[in-house]
Amino acid sequence: MVIDDAKMHEFIGKVVNEWGAAEGALITFIGDRLGLFKAMAESKSGLTYDELAKKTGTHPRIIKEWLAAQAAGGYVTYDSTSDTYTLPEEYAVALTDENSPVYVAGFYQSLVSLFKDEEKIIEAFKTGKGLGWGDHHHYLYEGTERFFKPNYVANLISNWIPSLDSVEDKLKKGGAKVADVGCGHGVSTILMARAYPNSSFIGFDFHKPSIERARDLAKKENLQNITFDVAKSTDYPGDDYDLVTFFDCFHDMGDPSGAARHVLQTIRKKNGTWMLVEPFANDKLEDNLNPLGRVFYSVSSIVCVPASLSENGPALGAQAGEERIAEIIKSSGFSKFRRATQTPFNLVFEAKP
Repeated sequence: MVIDDAKMHEFIGKVVNEWGAAEGALITFIGDRLGLFKAMAESKSGLTYDELAKKTGTHPRIIKEWLAAQAAGGYVTYDSTSDTYTLPEEYAVALTDENSPVYVAGFYQSLVSLFKDEEKIIEAFKTGKGLGWGDHHHYLYEGTERFFKPNYVANLISNWIPSLDSVEDKLKKGGAKVADVGCGHGVSTILMARAYPNSSFIGFDFHKPSIERARDLAKKENLQNITFDVAKSTDYPGDDYDLVTFFDCFHDMGDPSGAARHVLQTIRKKNGTWMLVEPFANDKLEDNLNPLGRVFYSVSSIVCVPASLSENGPALGAQAGEERIAEIIKSSGFSKFRRATQTPFNLVFEAKP
């Protein structure tokens, strides 16, 4: 065997970089949990490690090391003349502003949850029996809410719904009946209910703790046109829905074909619409071999595919792609299917009876 030393050393360099990224993900989440980034964002100038520790009630020696790691990773800047650290405003928006469309802190919480589930994930890999969504650490649900919300805030009302045929006008005029299936903590349901107060919204999810969280959030919003109920995608109640929505959940399901058939049974036969929001994916594997594809394939292998397998499902995965999804929906009885719009992170599909 002939070893290409340059190629080997290039790979080792990549490995070392990823060691730092993996450890950096954990300490970034710790910074989020302890309010370290928010304290730095509030400062008009740089902070010493002692000042940051005092502001956050943390230990100065550990904070000194944490800041050094963040500076080495490029998350904060270091001024050696004053021995101070600064969080650039642009980074502060992404790490601390929960209302920003680029807010990313929630993803770190989701990442940490997966390390907590290591033994369960390994067992799923060995047995193929899967790992249900409800069997994960609660950080996954909380992190998912925090991570998905900025994207939904940025796109749902301004972009995704307007891309659908004749839906926005119906929602604005009022009287539209909407089912948000697989709603999780209800972020998408609440955004729609707030934007279209004259229409009614029901959020469904099989995970009871998520529905309880959704009810609490809706109560805080004082919304009168929204309810949440525990139900599966294949048996949620009601009929004549003007709009049924699935946000980032179809590929996780144990019976996506059954879910599609149930949507067809419950949707209004004339002018009813089904909107599916899915992770962005090309149809061919080789076209997804990029940084975003790596993120989606990675989370899919430890969350999405095991979730479907836990219900003896087809394990579509987060990179199912338009062709595979269209095949399932059309074979379930829908006559119309199209890509309504897209973002760098999502594909938005529209199906009609």
